[in-house]
Amino acid sequence: GLVPALNLANCWKLITKLLSQSAGNLLGLNLLGIFRDYTPELIFCSSNLITLNLNKNNINDNLGYYLAGLIEGDGSIYVPKTEKSVKGKINYPSIQISFHLKDLPLALLIQKTIGHGSLNRVKNANCYILTINNYTGIILIINLINGKLRTPKLFDFNNLIDWMNLTSMDKTDFDTSSLESNAWLSGFIEADGHFSVRTSLSSKYPKIECKLEISQRRIGKNDISNKLFLPPIAYLLLTTVKDIRSYSNYPQYRVRTTSLKANLILEEYLSKFPLFGTKYLDSVSWIKVLSYFKTGNHMENIKEISKIKNNMNDNRTIYNWDHLHYFYTYTK
Repeated sequence: GLVPALNLANCWKLITKLLSQSAGNLLGLNLLGIFRDYTPELIFCSSNLITLNLNKNNINDNLGYYLAGLIEGDGSIYVPKTEKSVKGKINYPSIQISFHLKDLPLALLIQKTIGHGSLNRVKNANCYILTINNYTGIILIINLINGKLRTPKLFDFNNLIDWMNLTSMDKTDFDTSSLESNAWLSGFIEADGHFSVRTSLSSKYPKIECKLEISQRRIGKNDISNKLFLPPIAYLLLTTVKDIRSYSNYPQYRVRTTSLKANLILEEYLSKFPLFGTKYLDSVSWIKVLSYFKTGNHMENIKEISKIKNNMNDNRTIYNWDHLHYFYTYTK
Protein backbone atom coordinates (compact mmCIF):
# COMPACT_ATOMS: atom_id res chain seq x y z
CA GLY A 1 0.00 0.00 0.00
CA LEU A 2 0.88 3.65 -0.15
CA VAL A 3 1.46 6.04 2.70
CA PRO A 4 -0.07 9.53 2.44
CA ALA A 5 1.35 11.72 -0.30
CA LEU A 6 4.23 14.02 0.54
CA ASN A 7 3.61 17.73 0.76
CA LEU A 8 5.40 18.37 -2.52
CA ALA A 9 5.16 22.15 -2.30
CA ASN A 10 7.02 22.24 1.00
CA CYS A 11 9.54 19.60 -0.12
CA TRP A 12 10.30 21.47 -3.31
CA LYS A 13 10.61 24.83 -1.53
CA LEU A 14 13.23 23.25 0.71
CA ILE A 15 15.23 21.75 -2.16
CA THR A 16 15.02 24.98 -4.17
CA LYS A 17 16.22 26.96 -1.17
CA LEU A 18 19.12 24.60 -0.59
CA LEU A 19 20.18 24.63 -4.22
CA SER A 20 20.05 28.43 -4.34
CA GLN A 21 22.16 28.64 -1.19
CA SER A 22 24.69 26.10 -2.37
CA ALA A 23 26.70 28.32 -4.74
CA GLY A 24 30.20 28.50 -3.33
CA ASN A 25 29.25 26.70 -0.15
CA LEU A 26 29.36 23.13 1.06
CA LEU A 27 26.10 22.51 2.81
CA GLY A 28 25.56 19.25 4.65
CA LEU A 29 22.00 18.37 5.52
CA ASN A 30 20.41 15.28 6.98
CA LEU A 31 16.87 15.22 5.60
CA LEU A 32 15.69 12.44 7.91
CA GLY A 33 13.35 14.78 9.76
CA ILE A 34 11.81 16.11 6.56
CA PHE A 35 11.59 13.22 4.11
CA ARG A 36 10.19 10.24 5.97
CA ASP A 37 12.34 7.10 5.89
CA TYR A 38 14.97 8.80 3.78
CA THR A 39 18.27 8.25 5.55
CA PRO A 40 21.25 8.93 3.23
CA GLU A 41 23.00 12.22 3.80
CA LEU A 42 22.51 14.77 1.03
CA ILE A 43 25.28 17.20 0.19
CA PHE A 44 24.43 20.23 -1.92
CA CYS A 45 27.51 22.01 -3.22
CA SER A 46 28.80 23.87 -6.23
CA SER A 47 31.30 21.88 -8.24
CA ASN A 48 31.92 20.88 -11.82
CA LEU A 49 31.54 17.13 -11.63
CA ILE A 50 31.37 16.65 -15.39
CA THR A 51 30.99 18.84 -18.44
CA LEU A 52 27.45 18.61 -19.76
CA ASN A 53 27.04 19.32 -23.46
CA LEU A 54 23.25 19.48 -23.44
CA ASN A 55 21.38 19.91 -26.69
CA LYS A 56 19.23 22.96 -26.01
CA ASN A 57 17.19 22.48 -29.19
CA ASN A 58 13.89 20.62 -29.10
CA ILE A 59 13.64 20.93 -25.32
CA ASN A 60 10.29 19.16 -25.11
CA ASP A 61 11.60 16.37 -27.36
CA ASN A 62 14.54 15.77 -25.01
CA LEU A 63 12.22 15.70 -22.00
CA GLY A 64 9.81 13.42 -23.85
CA TYR A 65 12.48 10.93 -24.89
CA TYR A 66 13.97 10.89 -21.39
CA LEU A 67 10.56 10.31 -19.79
CA ALA A 68 9.74 7.62 -22.37
CA GLY A 69 12.91 5.72 -21.47
CA LEU A 70 12.30 6.21 -17.75
CA ILE A 71 8.69 5.01 -17.98
CA GLU A 72 9.61 2.03 -20.14
CA GLY A 73 12.30 1.06 -17.64
CA ASP A 74 10.72 1.82 -14.26
CA GLY A 75 7.18 2.85 -15.02
CA SER A 76 3.79 1.43 -15.83
CA ILE A 77 0.78 2.49 -17.85
CA TYR A 78 -2.47 1.33 -16.29
CA VAL A 79 -5.57 1.23 -18.46
CA PRO A 80 -8.84 0.09 -16.80
CA LYS A 81 -10.68 -2.74 -18.49
CA THR A 82 -14.02 -1.21 -17.56
CA GLU A 83 -15.20 2.36 -16.98
CA LYS A 84 -16.66 1.46 -13.59
CA SER A 85 -15.82 -1.03 -10.87
CA VAL A 86 -18.27 -3.67 -9.65
CA LYS A 87 -19.16 -1.23 -6.86
CA GLY A 88 -19.98 1.50 -9.34
CA LYS A 89 -16.88 3.61 -8.81
CA ILE A 90 -15.33 5.22 -11.88
CA ASN A 91 -12.02 3.65 -12.91
CA TYR A 92 -9.26 6.00 -13.99
CA PRO A 93 -6.14 5.28 -16.04
CA SER A 94 -2.76 6.25 -14.67
CA ILE A 95 0.90 6.56 -15.58
CA GLN A 96 3.29 5.66 -12.78
CA ILE A 97 7.04 5.99 -12.37
CA SER A 98 8.98 4.29 -9.59
CA PHE A 99 11.97 5.96 -7.90
CA HIS A 100 14.37 4.59 -5.32
CA LEU A 101 14.28 6.44 -2.01
CA LYS A 102 17.63 8.06 -2.73
CA ASP A 103 16.25 9.54 -5.97
CA LEU A 104 13.58 11.58 -4.21
CA PRO A 105 15.01 14.93 -5.42
CA LEU A 106 14.74 13.74 -9.04
CA ALA A 107 11.18 12.53 -8.47
CA LEU A 108 10.25 15.92 -7.02
CA LEU A 109 11.87 17.75 -9.91
CA ILE A 110 10.04 15.68 -12.53
CA GLN A 111 6.76 16.27 -10.69
CA LYS A 112 7.49 19.99 -10.62
CA THR A 113 8.57 20.09 -14.29
CA ILE A 114 5.42 18.46 -15.65
CA GLY A 115 3.21 20.18 -13.07
CA HIS A 116 1.12 17.09 -12.36
CA GLY A 117 1.11 13.94 -10.27
CA SER A 118 1.21 12.82 -6.65
CA LEU A 119 4.25 11.27 -5.00
CA ASN A 120 3.78 8.47 -2.48
CA ARG A 121 6.14 6.34 -0.44
CA VAL A 122 5.36 2.66 -0.95
CA LYS A 123 4.91 0.94 2.39
CA ASN A 124 7.57 -1.66 3.18
CA ALA A 125 9.50 -0.85 -0.01
CA ASN A 126 12.46 1.37 -0.78
CA CYS A 127 10.70 3.46 -3.38
CA TYR A 128 8.40 6.34 -4.15
CA ILE A 129 5.76 6.21 -6.87
CA LEU A 130 4.93 9.26 -8.96
CA THR A 131 1.35 8.78 -10.19
CA ILE A 132 -0.25 10.89 -12.91
CA ASN A 133 -3.96 10.11 -13.11
CA ASN A 134 -5.67 13.41 -13.88
CA TYR A 135 -6.89 14.12 -17.40
CA THR A 136 -4.63 17.11 -18.11
CA GLY A 137 -1.55 15.37 -16.73
CA ILE A 138 -2.14 12.20 -18.74
CA ILE A 139 -2.70 14.20 -21.92
CA LEU A 140 0.56 16.07 -21.30
CA ILE A 141 2.54 12.82 -20.86
CA ILE A 142 0.86 11.29 -23.91
CA ASN A 143 1.88 14.27 -26.03
CA LEU A 144 5.43 14.22 -24.66
CA ILE A 145 6.18 10.53 -25.24
CA ASN A 146 3.99 9.65 -28.23
CA GLY A 147 6.16 8.23 -31.00
CA LYS A 148 9.10 7.72 -28.66
CA LEU A 149 8.44 4.28 -27.14
CA ARG A 150 10.53 1.21 -28.01
CA THR A 151 9.37 -1.55 -25.65
CA PRO A 152 6.19 -3.67 -25.37
CA LYS A 153 4.76 -0.92 -23.13
CA LEU A 154 3.84 0.71 -26.43
CA PHE A 155 0.76 -1.55 -26.51
CA ASP A 156 -0.41 -0.24 -23.13
CA PHE A 157 0.27 3.29 -24.35
CA ASN A 158 -1.87 2.81 -27.45
CA ASN A 159 -4.62 1.29 -25.30
CA LEU A 160 -4.43 4.43 -23.17
CA ILE A 161 -4.96 6.60 -26.26
CA ASP A 162 -8.03 4.52 -27.10
CA TRP A 163 -9.35 4.72 -23.54
CA MET A 164 -8.94 8.49 -23.51
CA ASN A 165 -10.87 8.57 -26.78
CA LEU A 166 -8.19 10.64 -28.48
CA THR A 167 -9.48 10.02 -31.98
CA SER A 168 -7.46 12.89 -33.42
CA MET A 169 -4.14 11.44 -32.21
CA ASP A 170 -2.29 9.00 -34.42
CA LYS A 171 -1.03 5.90 -32.67
CA THR A 172 2.54 5.11 -33.63
CA ASP A 173 4.63 1.99 -34.04
CA PHE A 174 7.86 1.26 -32.18
CA ASP A 175 10.35 4.10 -32.41
CA THR A 176 13.32 3.14 -34.58
CA SER A 177 15.22 6.42 -34.53
CA SER A 178 18.94 6.34 -33.78
CA LEU A 179 19.56 5.82 -30.07
CA GLU A 180 22.39 8.34 -30.30
CA SER A 181 20.02 11.09 -31.45
CA ASN A 182 17.90 11.51 -28.33
CA ALA A 183 17.60 11.03 -24.57
CA TRP A 184 15.57 7.78 -24.56
CA LEU A 185 18.55 5.60 -23.64
CA SER A 186 19.59 7.91 -20.80
CA GLY A 187 16.09 7.62 -19.33
CA PHE A 188 16.20 3.85 -19.72
CA ILE A 189 19.66 3.60 -18.14
CA GLU A 190 18.38 5.81 -15.31
CA ALA A 191 15.81 3.11 -14.64
CA ASP A 192 17.53 -0.16 -15.48
CA GLY A 193 21.23 0.45 -16.09
CA HIS A 194 24.06 -0.47 -13.73
CA PHE A 195 27.54 1.03 -13.81
CA SER A 196 29.79 -1.80 -12.78
CA VAL A 197 33.39 -1.57 -11.59
CA ARG A 198 34.96 -4.88 -10.61
CA THR A 199 38.36 -5.37 -9.04
CA SER A 200 39.89 -8.78 -8.38
CA LEU A 201 42.85 -8.12 -6.12
CA SER A 202 43.26 -11.40 -4.28
CA SER A 203 44.12 -13.60 -7.25
CA LYS A 204 47.59 -14.11 -8.69
CA TYR A 205 46.63 -11.95 -11.64
CA PRO A 206 44.70 -8.86 -10.49
CA LYS A 207 41.89 -7.83 -12.82
CA ILE A 208 39.87 -4.65 -13.28
CA GLU A 209 36.65 -4.33 -15.26
CA CYS A 210 34.59 -1.27 -16.11
CA LYS A 211 31.20 -2.03 -17.67
CA LEU A 212 27.62 -0.87 -18.13
CA GLU A 213 25.03 -3.60 -17.64
CA ILE A 214 21.35 -3.61 -18.58
CA SER A 215 19.27 -6.65 -17.63
CA GLN A 216 15.65 -7.34 -18.52
CA ARG A 217 13.36 -10.24 -17.79
CA ARG A 218 12.83 -12.21 -20.98
CA ILE A 219 9.06 -12.07 -21.02
CA GLY A 220 7.49 -8.76 -20.11
CA LYS A 221 3.96 -7.63 -19.59
CA ASN A 222 1.32 -9.12 -21.90
CA ASP A 223 3.63 -12.12 -22.48
CA ILE A 224 5.70 -10.23 -25.05
CA SER A 225 9.44 -10.84 -25.36
CA ASN A 226 11.68 -8.02 -24.18
CA LYS A 227 14.31 -9.07 -26.69
CA LEU A 228 12.57 -6.96 -29.33
CA PHE A 229 14.09 -3.65 -28.22
CA LEU A 230 17.47 -4.75 -26.85
CA PRO A 231 19.45 -5.44 -30.08
CA PRO A 232 19.74 -1.73 -31.05
CA ILE A 233 21.18 -0.99 -27.60
CA ALA A 234 23.63 -3.88 -27.98
CA TYR A 235 24.54 -2.71 -31.50
CA LEU A 236 25.28 0.81 -30.29
CA LEU A 237 27.50 -0.57 -27.53
CA LEU A 238 29.31 -3.03 -29.84
CA THR A 239 28.04 -6.10 -28.04
CA THR A 240 25.26 -8.70 -28.18
CA VAL A 241 22.18 -9.66 -26.17
CA LYS A 242 23.02 -12.56 -23.85
CA ASP A 243 20.71 -15.07 -22.18
CA ILE A 244 21.31 -15.21 -18.42
CA ARG A 245 19.68 -17.03 -15.51
CA SER A 246 18.19 -19.46 -17.99
CA TYR A 247 17.41 -22.08 -15.35
CA SER A 248 15.96 -19.74 -12.76
CA ASN A 249 12.34 -18.77 -12.31
CA TYR A 250 13.17 -15.37 -13.78
CA PRO A 251 15.32 -15.84 -16.90
CA GLN A 252 16.75 -12.61 -18.26
CA TYR A 253 18.45 -10.94 -21.19
CA ARG A 254 21.56 -8.85 -20.59
CA VAL A 255 23.40 -6.21 -22.56
CA ARG A 256 26.88 -5.45 -21.23
CA THR A 257 29.74 -3.40 -22.61
CA THR A 258 32.81 -5.53 -23.23
CA SER A 259 35.37 -3.14 -24.72
CA LEU A 260 37.04 0.21 -24.16
CA LYS A 261 35.63 1.44 -27.47
CA ALA A 262 32.07 0.66 -26.35
CA ASN A 263 32.61 2.46 -23.04
CA LEU A 264 33.91 5.51 -24.91
CA ILE A 265 30.78 5.49 -27.09
CA LEU A 266 28.68 5.46 -23.92
CA GLU A 267 30.74 8.26 -22.37
CA GLU A 268 30.19 10.42 -25.46
CA TYR A 269 26.46 9.70 -25.45
CA LEU A 270 26.08 10.58 -21.77
CA SER A 271 27.90 13.88 -22.31
CA LYS A 272 25.03 14.85 -24.64
CA PHE A 273 22.14 13.15 -22.86
CA PRO A 274 23.11 12.82 -19.19
CA LEU A 275 21.49 11.04 -16.30
CA PHE A 276 19.90 13.02 -13.49
CA GLY A 277 19.35 10.70 -10.53
CA THR A 278 21.96 9.23 -8.23
CA LYS A 279 22.97 7.10 -11.19
CA TYR A 280 24.43 10.28 -12.67
CA LEU A 281 26.87 10.33 -9.77
CA ASP A 282 27.66 6.67 -10.41
CA SER A 283 28.31 7.49 -14.07
CA VAL A 284 30.75 10.21 -12.98
CA SER A 285 32.62 7.71 -10.80
CA TRP A 286 32.53 5.16 -13.61
CA ILE A 287 33.91 7.68 -16.12
CA LYS A 288 36.71 8.49 -13.67
CA VAL A 289 37.64 4.81 -13.65
CA LEU A 290 37.32 4.77 -17.43
CA SER A 291 39.87 7.59 -17.65
CA TYR A 292 42.51 5.23 -16.26
CA PHE A 293 41.68 2.70 -18.98
CA LYS A 294 42.02 5.44 -21.62
CA THR A 295 45.59 6.13 -20.60
CA GLY A 296 46.37 2.46 -20.10
CA ASN A 297 47.52 2.91 -16.51
CA HIS A 298 44.53 1.34 -14.76
CA MET A 299 46.61 -1.45 -13.23
CA GLU A 300 48.98 1.08 -11.67
CA ASN A 301 45.99 2.85 -10.12
CA ILE A 302 44.17 -0.19 -8.82
CA LYS A 303 44.05 1.17 -5.26
CA GLU A 304 42.47 4.44 -6.40
CA ILE A 305 39.99 2.53 -8.57
CA SER A 306 39.07 0.32 -5.60
CA LYS A 307 38.45 3.45 -3.55
CA ILE A 308 36.14 4.84 -6.24
CA LYS A 309 34.30 1.52 -6.49
CA ASN A 310 33.79 1.38 -2.73
CA ASN A 311 31.99 4.73 -2.78
CA MET A 312 29.55 4.26 -5.66
CA ASN A 313 26.25 2.48 -6.30
CA ASP A 314 24.85 0.98 -3.08
CA ASN A 315 27.93 2.10 -1.14
CA ARG A 316 27.37 5.80 -1.83
CA THR A 317 26.34 7.86 1.19
CA ILE A 318 27.08 11.42 0.06
CA TYR A 319 25.11 12.97 -2.78
CA ASN A 320 25.69 16.12 -4.78
CA TRP A 321 22.60 17.37 -6.62
CA ASP A 322 24.08 20.31 -8.54
CA HIS A 323 23.39 18.52 -11.82
CA LEU A 324 19.63 18.93 -11.33
CA HIS A 325 20.13 22.52 -12.47
CA TYR A 326 20.60 21.06 -15.96
CA PHE A 327 17.38 19.06 -16.05
CA TYR A 328 15.14 19.49 -19.08
CA THR A 329 12.55 22.23 -18.91
CA TYR A 330 9.04 21.95 -20.28
CA THR A 331 7.75 24.75 -22.47
CA LYS A 332 4.07 24.98 -23.29
